[in-house]
Amino acid sequence: MAAFDTTRTTYGVASFANRTFAFAADLANSVRAWNDARVTSKALTGLTDRELADIGLERGDIEGIARSYLIR
Repeated sequence: MAAFDTTRTTYGVASFANRTFAFAADLANSVRAWNDARVTSKALTGLTDRELADIGLERGDIEGIARSYLIR
């Protein structure tokens, strides 16, 4: 007796959809990280040298801090 399984989806369709949504999520996360870095950099750039020294930073540290993943 032969059996025909009709409960499975076509192979490849689900994985294509998953890859598409994963790509969209990665793109959204990249844009979000870029915007966070931009906002942080702008906020730190607006501080005076004295204010930066109060929090233990120098002007040259701003880009490294803004792009750091340790802060988020």
